Amino acid sequence: MNLVDRAKNIILKPKEEWEVIGAEEPNVGQIMTGYVIPLAILPAVAVIIGYGVVGFLGFRSFTYGIASGIISLLVSIGGVYLTAFVVDALAGSFNSQKNLGRAIQLVAYSYTPVWIGGILNVFPALSWLGMLFGLYGLYLMYLGLSKTMQTPEDKVVVYLVVSIIVLIVVYFILSAILTSILFGIFGLSMLSALSGM
Repeated sequence: MNLVDRAKNIILKPKEEWEVIGAEEPNVGQIMTGYVIPLAILPAVAVIIGYGVVGFLGFRSFTYGIASGIISLLVSIGGVYLTAFVVDALAGSFNSQKNLGRAIQLVAYSYTPVWIGGILNVFPALSWLGMLFGLYGLYLMYLGLSKTMQTPEDKVVVYLVVSIIVLIVVYFILSAILTSILFGIFGLSMLSALSGM
């Protein structure tokens, strides 16, 4: 699996790429180290540059950028595992194949547009545009459910909706916990960061 080809194909030719992914034997270690981590580093570095160098509304803090970049990276990696674990746990409820490796494939490759869009964090004022890429990621998840989890067509939409809710909850909780810990380590608070320290 070539990272660039996989990312390009999942974004530009998702139906064909899910067929290829469905035929692959999932290798969790390779997916995480060869795909998730390298792509998750992109928005993390963009956040560091965005808040540490470029700034937003007169606010610029390299410490805030580093803390936020680390949070971004850890939430991405942990979020893939936790969301995949829950998606796998729910598989039986939707007549789908229970397979954690397949669930990691589904979540990791569906999250590709978010990581690519996260590059816009270099300019914090444009970061909201990067978040819109996540909508395409939801479409990718919709396409991938039948190929990875063997979800019957009549169960895909409900499984997708439940998976989206899980994904939002996981990322919100994980982000809140990591923000609290890392901001404490770096001696930051949300209020002082927002007021320009």
